[in-house]
Amino acid sequence: MAQEVKPEAKPAPLILGKHDTIKTYLTIDSGKLLPWIVLEDVKIVDVRIFKSQADRDNFNRLRYNVLKVLPYARFAGQRYRKLQRDLAVTADKHAQKILIDSCETQIKNLFNKEIKNLTISQGEVLIKLIDRETGNTSYQMVKDMKGGFKAFVYQSVARVFGHDLKETYDPDEQKDIEAILVQAGYTSAND
Repeated sequence: MAQEVKPEAKPAPLILGKHDTIKTYLTIDSGKLLPWIVLEDVKIVDVRIFKSQADRDNFNRLRYNVLKVLPYARFAGQRYRKLQRDLAVTADKHAQKILIDSCETQIKNLFNKEIKNLTISQGEVLIKLIDRETGNTSYQMVKDMKGGFKAFVYQSVARVFGHDLKETYDPDEQKDIEAILVQAGYTSAND
């Protein structure tokens, strides 16, 4: 009786529904069908090694400053692009001046207190990020909107506090700022 062959159990028939099939592209490689599977991008990052604790502290302070002023730079870029669109469709000089004044008033009302409380290094980072966001230096933006004399006055005041409104943003020179922005997942509208 031990040698008797028992009948094999038949597997249940495979019944596929209309949503059970996944259609995909295939590639034939050495006679085998290989499906194309789309995966999310993989970011490969390296662990940064600092020479000293002071370098680490400086980088962390810069990171804090960049992340603190980034919302202001974003808003400035968005508002500047909106103002440029509005000015492009308005031919009347008086209406353009009203648009510029209302934009300036809106920005002052929103951020006047916060901007005044920035440190000097945060102000420098903000100037660089505004240039990165808009593609124009802060000096050029003031000159375009308010005229050359006001730009000169603002530049003079900025110089007293150690800033330069004509400073441009160069990703190769500001590698740390660029690395912080990339790490935070931020891309500007000009990228």
